[in-house]
Formats: sequence, structure tokens, C-alpha cells
Amino acid sequence: MTGSTPQTLHTNRARSGDVHRLEVAHVDGDAYSTEVRGHRLQVDQPLEAGGSDTAPTPTELFAASLATCVAFYAGRYLHRHGLSQAGLRVRTEFTMATDRPPRVASMLLVIVPPPELPERRRAALLAVVSRCTVHNTLHEPPEIDIELAPPPSLP
Repeated sequence: MTGSTPQTLHTNRARSGDVHRLEVAHVDGDAYSTEVRGHRLQVDQPLEAGGSDTAPTPTELFAASLATCVAFYAGRYLHRHGLSQAGLRVRTEFTMATDRPPRVASMLLVIVPPPELPERRRAALLAVVSRCTVHNTLHEPPEIDIELAPPPSLP
């Protein structure tokens, strides 16, 4: 998963396993950034949605997260079987729901395997990538709690 130091937030809920922590901070307008193990990610909104379009939206990063997880699992499968990863691509499309609540309604991922992938490996590759961590998480969603931090103490 990540090499971040397991820590817990101020919460009453018991957590099991490693806890990985990150924090999102406001940058400007609709832009926010976060650091994950020293890597900086930023999100924004498109101009037509009132943002400055300096970065992908959180929803686009969500779709990218699934696509890159699938690509990673495909690459590992190819490597494990001594096959080239050259030319491996994952194309992704998503549509938004037209009703409430706002959410992604559907996603299509198309894996473009390396041209020399043997026909007998295609079904196995598809089976492996369909078990990537992000895909598994979407099929068995985590418990999600959203809390408001207490106000800072006054001196």
C-alpha cells in the first residue's frame, strides 16, 4: 500500500490494520493540494464550474486511481510471466449520474495489452486486473466516517 507512518486521527471509531494518513489543504479558489509520502497532488475545478482548471477534479483522480490500479496489476502480471509491458495502456471513460446524489454512474476501462501478448494470456490478464485493490474497494466499500474537528483551544 503506502509507506506512510500509520497513525490515527482523533476519532472514536476503532480501526484495525495499518492506518495511512494524509491531509488536504486549501490552495486558492477551488484548488486543494495534498502530500502523499512526499508526492504532491493537486485538484481544481474546470473553468466552466468556477475553478481555475489548474489540475484534475477529484472525480477525475478517482477514475484515474482505478485506471492506474488496473494498469499496475496488468503490468505486474506481464512482468511475472516474463512478458513485455511495452505498449500497455488503459483507456478510461466515466459518466456522471443525472439524478441525486452526485456520483459517478458508470465507468468503462479498456485494457490495451502489449501487441505481442499471447492469446492464451488474455483471459488471465483480465481476471487479474479485475481484482486490483481499487476495484475490490468499489465492490466492497469501506466504512467512511466524516467528522468535524473540534475548534482550536484558545490560549
